[in-house]
This record gives sequence, structure tokens and C-alpha cells, in this order.
Amino acid sequence: MTKRRVPAPLLFSLLMALGLVAAACGDSDGDGEGASGEVTAAEDDGGSDDDGAGEDGGDSESGEGDGSGGEPQNITPEQVAPSPEEDVVSALQESSDPSFPPALVDIVDITSGGPPPDGIPPIDAPNFFRVEDINFLADEEPVLRIEVEGEVRGYPVQIMTWHEIVNDTIAGVPITVTYCPLCNSAVGFDRRLGDRVMDFGTSGLLFNSSLVMYDRQTSSLWTHFNGQAVIGTLAGEQLDFIPVSTVSWSEFREAHPDALVLNRDTGEQRNYGTNPYAGYDNEGQRPFLFNGEVDERLAAMTRVLGVRDLDAEEAVALPISELAVTGVDQFEFGGQSLVAWHQEGLNSALDTAAINAGRDVGQTGVFSSEVDGQVLTFSTVDGGFTDSETGSTWNVLGQATAGDLEGTQLEEVEHLDTFWFAWAAFNETTEIRPEP
Repeated sequence: MTKRRVPAPLLFSLLMALGLVAAACGDSDGDGEGASGEVTAAEDDGGSDDDGAGEDGGDSESGEGDGSGGEPQNITPEQVAPSPEEDVVSALQESSDPSFPPALVDIVDITSGGPPPDGIPPIDAPNFFRVEDINFLADEEPVLRIEVEGEVRGYPVQIMTWHEIVNDTIAGVPITVTYCPLCNSAVGFDRRLGDRVMDFGTSGLLFNSSLVMYDRQTSSLWTHFNGQAVIGTLAGEQLDFIPVSTVSWSEFREAHPDALVLNRDTGEQRNYGTNPYAGYDNEGQRPFLFNGEVDERLAAMTRVLGVRDLDAEEAVALPISELAVTGVDQFEFGGQSLVAWHQEGLNSALDTAAINAGRDVGQTGVFSSEVDGQVLTFSTVDGGFTDSETGSTWNVLGQATAGDLEGTQLEEVEHLDTFWFAWAAFNETTEIRPEP
């Protein structure tokens, strides 16, 4: 495997550093304040005629809208209380303390991204609107979709870009949704760790150009990309993944008309709807503050769809440009029959200054292709996918929308839409489908 050292041109590094500072400091115009402000270029009303009962988990919320068509009110789900802070040495302050278990990474490879801890402010008390009340998203804008115990929520990337972490509770399960713009990676976790309920903040540090989180119980450092505590009291611990998919607002809205969607009432002033990292995902670009070596099988900023099994130390990457051509790829991984697919209609959040003007990079999904003991064979059709065994039609979220299997949901598999440099850095033995 041939690798090369990536240089960091001064001008580009300065631009990316300014983006991180902007994410930490916000904007002076106050465009992000309030929950109902609209992005000028996003004229979609996000509407749904549904009455809003169902997937929002109504028993655990406050601030119901009055249904009168006036200003929507916040829905603030009840949160599971995190465990208390422990009297231990903070890895944020003493990363090489001798009381710590062995570090999983070399301390010198963890670098400052610029902002201080929680300088990019995580969201700890998230406020939501029902789908029908969202008026600030364009049809092709990216939304992070997560489902827990049958309850679905959406987290717009235009908000996640400025906060990176949301500590939330869904169906009584404490979860964390994370997004790292520098790796274009969205990962969800169960915050329960043994008897602890963790909650997470942004450390201001990077590892392999990826977000490093810290927990507020022990101040251990965690890599967002794979959910491992790498330095501190909890070094070696692993969070359980919860699948997160990045889909367009129109797909999310149609599939989940009753869901809750994170709104802009975050307690912070940020220029939601804009991208402080404009131009970052150009394929010829260099990753910011990445001091490792890039596996030369693909260009550093190639978008890939990654599937992994941390226990088996197995991983496979599907270049999204290749998947976009075929639409569907079926393969065996980790003892499962999987299907990965791609559909047009999703803006890049890292292309242009306005997220809703980004180029179309498409949306993906990875699922078990087995339903009731039968492995289905999929292909593309207009607006979705079909299986040859029953002729049912499926959307990009893995839902059968018509045919004999209408109403069936394929089992989602944890995956990442990310950049090759990061995927290969965290999964050094990864395979590529198809091999270049």
C-alpha cells in the first residue's frame, strides 16, 4: 500500500482555521437567533398536513404547539439526567497523567483545532418542532436521521455544523448525535456506559482531523469517528453505535411526517444555513490539520460510504462516485447480506457558503437485504428501488412504500458517509468495493 505525507498549505489552513473560529464565535448578525427564522434561499415550507401525533414521543415533551397556525412552540423532550462529575484527573488538562490506563493513540497526534473546550457549543437541551412547522430547510438540504425504539428524529446539518454534538434522549434512551464537518462524518451513540450516563462536549481538539469529544463525568477524550475513549480515566472504553443516515429534507419529511426535528432555538447566535468551510470538499483539496499519511488508493477527499465491524477489525469502503453509477451494490459483510444504495437529491453541506446551494452529492443507505429469512435482490427504479422477488418499491430510507412488502422497514446498518482520508486513517486494513 503506497502512502504519502500530506502538506498543509498556509492559505488553506488559515481559511479552515477561520471556519473553526466562526463555528466557535458565531456571527455578528444574529441570523441564528430564534427558532423560526428562515434561510433566504430556502423557500420550501417544510410542510405536512399531518396532525403531528406519533413518532415524536409525546409523553416526554413540553411546549406543545397550539395547532392554530400561529408561531410554533418549542417541543422540549425530557432528558435522562447524566451521571455526576467524578473526582478524577482531567485529560483536558493532564493528558499524560500516570494514573490513566494506557492511551490508545499517541498524545502528540492529538492537535488543537483552535477553539477551547465547548468553544463550539454542544446542545444539551435540544428544542424541536414538528415536521409541519419547519420552515427553514430546502428540499435537498441534508438532515441527520436517527431512530431509537421506533422513534425517529431529525437533526439538520445546517445546525449541526455549528454545534457538532447534541446530547438528547429518545424513547427513554440517552443518545448523542455527532457531526464533524472536517471529516463529513455523522455518528450516533448510546450514552450509557455501564452504570454511567455520559454526556459529551467538544474538546477543541482533533485526531486525524476528526472531532475529539470529552465526557463531562471524567473528562476523558473520545474520538467521535469510532466512539472510543483514547486518553484519560476511561481510555479503552467503547460506546455502542446507533445508525445515523444523512438524507434530504424532502425524503425525511415524506417518510416521517410526525417526527420531531431539531430547531434553531439553541441558545446560541449562529448563522444557520451557511457553511463556514466553503469549498472544503473539493476532491483536489487537502484535509485540514491532518498530519498522517493518506492511503493512495483513493484521493484524500474522495467521498466514500464506509461499513465497519470494530470487533472483527473489518471495514469496507464504497466510493460514492462508483455507487452513484450502479445505484445499488449487494455484498456480504460480517456474516450478513447487505445492500448499499445511492439516490440523487442531496446538497453537499461543505461546497458553497449557502448549504442549500451546494452541489448534488446524493444520499445513501446501508441495510440488511434479508426480510423474513429471504434475501432480496434490489435494483433502481425511478425515484427509488425495487426488489425482484416481490416487486415492492423502496425509498432511500429502506422503507417499502408499495407492493407486497409495503410498510416493511429494512434493518439499518451503521455506516458513515465520509472522506477517504479519515476512513482509511481509522480503518487501516479497509477494503474498497470495487477495488480501484
